[in-house]
Amino acid sequence: MPEPQDPARRGQWLRGVLDLCLLALLDQAGESYGYELAQALEQAGMGEIQGGTIYPVLIRLERTGLVRTVWRTGDSGPARKYYLLTDAGRHALDTAGAAWLTFADRVAKILHGGGLR
Repeated sequence: MPEPQDPARRGQWLRGVLDLCLLALLDQAGESYGYELAQALEQAGMGEIQGGTIYPVLIRLERTGLVRTVWRTGDSGPARKYYLLTDAGRHALDTAGAAWLTFADRVAKILHGGGLR
């Protein structure tokens, strides 16, 4: 899939869906920590996501009750803060995910010439 040429545009798109992507990754993984989530986003083709971008979103998701956190000690390093999806987060993922797919499908139809018919 082609990458957006304009990093500012990519950033705008990402801001609109980063919370949804993080909820989906947590739903798939069960639990994860910030750096691991950033790596998963990059591997999925979303580009490199800096901690200054991802952590404020994770904090907001925690404050709104969509994720919860637990600290786990590591075998070879400091403790890590793991994020887990709550029932409210799963519900938000289901509803917002369906809405996003509908929206993205409508945008795709317009981009493929179906806008004024």
